[in-house]
Order: sequence, then C-alpha cells, then structure tokens
Amino acid sequence: MVKWACLVAEAELREALPRRWAHSQGVAQRATEVAGVLGDDVGLLVSAAVLHDVGYAPRLAVTGFHPLDGARFLRDVHAADERLVRLVANHSLALLEAEERGLRDVLEVEFPLLDDQRLVDALVYCDMTTAPDGESTSAEARLAEITVRYGADSLVGRFIRRAAPDILAAVGRVDSALASQPRWG
Repeated sequence: MVKWACLVAEAELREALPRRWAHSQGVAQRATEVAGVLGDDVGLLVSAAVLHDVGYAPRLAVTGFHPLDGARFLRDVHAADERLVRLVANHSLALLEAEERGLRDVLEVEFPLLDDQRLVDALVYCDMTTAPDGESTSAEARLAEITVRYGADSLVGRFIRRAAPDILAAVGRVDSALASQPRWG
C-alpha cells in the first residue's frame, strides 16, 4: 500500500504543487519515525501521511476542502482501503474545519472518524510537526506558520485557533508514547 500511495501522491502533487509534495514527503518520513508506537498499522499511517494533502491537487479540488476532495478521489477513483480514506478525510481535526465550511455533516456521513485514537493522533503528529517544506518543526511553530500564512481572521485561521488545543494534545500523546519506547544503540 505504501508504494502505491507514494506513486499516487507524487503523480498528483509533484508537478502541480511542489511545495505541497515536499510537505507530504516530510509527513511520510515522520510517519516512519513513529512506527514503534503503531505496530502493524505503520504502513497505513505512512500511506495516509503521504496522501493526506492530495486533495489540494488542482484537478481534484471540487469542494475546495482538501480532506474531503482527497478522500473522495481515493475512494471513487482508486477504491482505496476504507481506513486509509477515512484517515485522509479526517486528518488534523478536519471535522472542525469542515464545520467552518458548512461541510461537517457531509464529512461525518461519508467518512466517519476512525475510532483508533493512536492512528488519528499519529497522523496529527506527523502533519503538525512537519513544515511546508518538509522539514521537522514543533507543533507550536507549525500552528503559528499556518495562522500567518492564511491570516488569523480567515476561515483556516479560525479553524486552527479552535483546533490548536486538540492538536497539541494529540502531539503530546504521541510524544509521550515515543518517550516510553525503548532506545537501542
């Protein structure tokens, strides 16, 4: 699944949105770094990480809400794994942004949030600790960058302000899980 996900994301993002492609690659790299806390689900996480922003691709942007557009593309065009599609649809507290856009009911009905908190948190962690250029960053710096890029009073700015406490909590849970992993070396 990971190889396929990388090929799909690259095909949709590399040429059209090179910076978004760099971010997606960085998020996927972060996903490999948290593998120890996920066990058998690491392939699913890496696949969701590289595909999480595929809905930004201009040819896929139907609603203008990238989690929904990306998930629909993966479901309808690629018949992708349901858990993967639901992770992409709901990445980084997308339900709160969907609410700002008047799309929460649509997102909840089509793509219910997974009940696996570890996976949901891990994807939030990977996305929110990766800068737009694909480099590692702190969640606090990433939240600030998003606010500056979109504007504090924009739809995304309002969403990120509402989501920040839950994003930071998810990142904290993953940081704690990583800290409790045995270190070899």
